[in-house]
Amino acid sequence: MPTVAFDARDAADPRPRGWGRYARELLAALRQERDGIELRAVHDGGPGPELVFEQLRLPRLLRRERADAVHAPNCFLPLRRPCPGVVTVHDLAFEDHPDDFSRRTGWKYRTFAPRAVRSADRVICVSAFTRDEVCRRYGADPGRVRVIPLAPALAEGDARPPPGPYLLAVGDLRRKKNLPALLTAFERLRAEGLEHRLVLAGQDAGEAERLRGDAVEITGWLDDRRLDALMRGADLLVHPSVHEGFGLVLLEAMARGTPVAAARAGALPETAGDAAELFDPRDPSDIAAAVRRALDHAGELSAAGRARAAEFSWQRTARETLAVYREVL
Repeated sequence: MPTVAFDARDAADPRPRGWGRYARELLAALRQERDGIELRAVHDGGPGPELVFEQLRLPRLLRRERADAVHAPNCFLPLRRPCPGVVTVHDLAFEDHPDDFSRRTGWKYRTFAPRAVRSADRVICVSAFTRDEVCRRYGADPGRVRVIPLAPALAEGDARPPPGPYLLAVGDLRRKKNLPALLTAFERLRAEGLEHRLVLAGQDAGEAERLRGDAVEITGWLDDRRLDALMRGADLLVHPSVHEGFGLVLLEAMARGTPVAAARAGALPETAGDAAELFDPRDPSDIAAAVRRALDHAGELSAAGRARAAEFSWQRTARETLAVYREVL
């Protein structure tokens, strides 16, 4: 039985972002669907810089374990390895929004992601938007790239949502999330009589001070239980980001019946389908208008969102990923 080594270091992150949830949920689903393939999850990178593990220790482990293939679920595929390699690319925000990354992190992504893509036997992208960016920027052969979407990954709990009406935005407070434009739109809506407050749920990455205002609540990072409750209680999820490789938060809200308004940018229209109100993220007036429409048609958006989210599952993601493994084995 062929063995595929899976770099699972991000799967155990206690504060997972999108790629951590991807690694965790995909690994669990692969273990259920892995007919004819043995998985070897690598959870510990050992001491020292991550780069040393990724480019030196991991290839030695692959050789010692006689792995038949390796999957790096977030860009950092060993460039020299004893077996075929599969790499997942979630987005190229580090290219378009370098200020959202520390100097060291940005350098690492911009240096190794293009090389990983060019050396990989197969590249998995989580959206057609990311696939097109990877092919355009890095010259990847479209014949080696496969689009495999994510699925809702946020654990559901029994916590009570907070009281009162509110709009919700979820994600790290960083520049590409475009939250100042949402704040401007919210202030206009409040001036027109909107009674909702605006809840910004996410870890501060340098933008919090710019976002404080009347009826604005900044929660900081939330665990799954509290974030689930916050999503279930929101009258509307608003996602104004100008660059997303997938936009998992849209599906999380839709799966809970929460209406969605999202930016007409990046992969968000692709993920939302016809189940969200879309807006120009650079135009606060258009954001405000989309919020009004979404609130006025909340019931229709809720039903459409549930149907849209049901189209995605980790079982499907795992099956399509296993098909990629079989291509390279």
